[in-house]
Amino acid sequence: MKIPLITLNNGHLRPAIGMGTYQIRGGEGFNQLQAAIADGYRLFDSSTNYDNEGIVGKAIRHSGIPRSEFFISSKLPGKYHAYDEALTSIQESLARMGLDYFDAFLIHWPLPKRGKYVEAWKALVTAQKLGLIRTIGVSNFEPEHLDTIIEETGVTPALNQIEIHPYWVQERMVAENEKRGVQTEAWSPLGRGSAALKEPVIQTLAEKYQKSTGQIILRWHIDRGILPLPKSRNLAHQRENLAIFDFSLTPDEVKQINGLNKENGRIEGQDPNEYEEFE
Repeated sequence: MKIPLITLNNGHLRPAIGMGTYQIRGGEGFNQLQAAIADGYRLFDSSTNYDNEGIVGKAIRHSGIPRSEFFISSKLPGKYHAYDEALTSIQESLARMGLDYFDAFLIHWPLPKRGKYVEAWKALVTAQKLGLIRTIGVSNFEPEHLDTIIEETGVTPALNQIEIHPYWVQERMVAENEKRGVQTEAWSPLGRGSAALKEPVIQTLAEKYQKSTGQIILRWHIDRGILPLPKSRNLAHQRENLAIFDFSLTPDEVKQINGLNKENGRIEGQDPNEYEEFE
């Protein structure tokens, strides 16, 4: 299945949908990743904190598909925000992957209480200049965090990966990212199997378009200009998640789903200004 490509602010291309790999690990994870590659996935989003960089890299290397066709992303954990430690951590991540470069590498959380995310960003800028990373970005950054790193370095992130799903629509952050030329990615785009899949408005749209409720939600992301990263260990769902490029929602239908937003809709209440990342 051919996946459309999106041009980032640095001119690099990125698939319009990818596969999140949180909790995909070990031999079983390797098989799931191999199946996903066979189905057409080329973007895989990992993280040092997921403890699976090794198996993701192995799946890429054993796929029989040229490395250049993949877009592989990982993330820097908070314990390595100091400049020198960040540079070393990036090299270690590449070694675990068994790859020569990352297509994208993100700072996982800003951790503003620790106050070192600017150091971490400077390390990513250096790593990009060294050829270790092609696209640098961030995850869970608020507007003030984005502005701080841009002002300190003159380098704007290409990506900001944030929590978005029908109960946490993030219209403000999507607009803030767009204003700065930053592409929004969505983690937990389906809400981790939340009740959103059973919402009447989404079920009605699924019947109209002859799609699953999960496909409706993923298409909602695409029609908002957001790049979703659904994670599934179910092979049928993996295939289903890619089959969203043969229809579009109307602007009114997008607004209907936006209307499901909740004031406290975050899955685990992870406020980027307060959240202290697991290590």
